[in-house]
Amino acid sequence: QVQLVESGGGLVQPGGSLRLSCAASGVGFTIGTMGWYRQAPGKERELVAQITRGGITSYADSVKGRFTISRDNAKNTVLLQMNNLNTGDTALYYCNARDYFVGTNYWGKGTLVTVSS
Repeated sequence: QVQLVESGGGLVQPGGSLRLSCAASGVGFTIGTMGWYRQAPGKERELVAQITRGGITSYADSVKGRFTISRDNAKNTVLLQMNNLNTGDTALYYCNARDYFVGTNYWGKGTLVTVSS
């Protein structure tokens, strides 16, 4: 079983920055692709960014050029650096990790990001 714990959410003004982090823990697993999803009130959960074990990244069009995802395979952590935030980024952000061999998806409980003046 894999547990994911997110941190780094909070309240920020438009144009500001936040960094989200997620740590995976457990035994007997190898983490493959890790990513961040978000869900705004009244909307479906959407993929924000993801990174493969080999470091290949992909981003939602809405965050390209503003967000950067990175990971540390040795520590089983993934970071999301969010710059130039706008009110449209307000959402509950979830960490996701996929088991490299089995393909099981794991989710964190979410961390709230609020962008408001």
